[in-house]
Amino acid sequence: MIVTTTPSIEGKKIVDYKGIVSSEVIVGVNLVKDFIASITDIFGGRSGTYENELIRAREEALQELQNRAAMLGANAVVGIDIDYEVLGTNGSMLMVSVTGTAVVVE
Repeated sequence: MIVTTTPSIEGKKIVDYKGIVSSEVIVGVNLVKDFIASITDIFGGRSGTYENELIRAREEALQELQNRAAMLGANAVVGIDIDYEVLGTNGSMLMVSVTGTAVVVE
């Protein structure tokens, strides 16, 4: 399945619009990961722990989006938008939401 942030696919013609599809994935960040991230905050640098969680959540959300598009009979999703949010009273959860338009291309 073709998945793109652009509104069209070069060299392909959209022949049918199946509708808007979306997917959300929420992952919890546990105490150990918070501790490791806090050490990174103290010394500076990137937090591989949080980055890995975001990557995993984004990949899961994109896969779910493709599954939902396929259930509608689409073979592509265009105009994808990916959003990230921090949830929970102490910011202990990360949410990735993905939205796009399911289409049939030739």
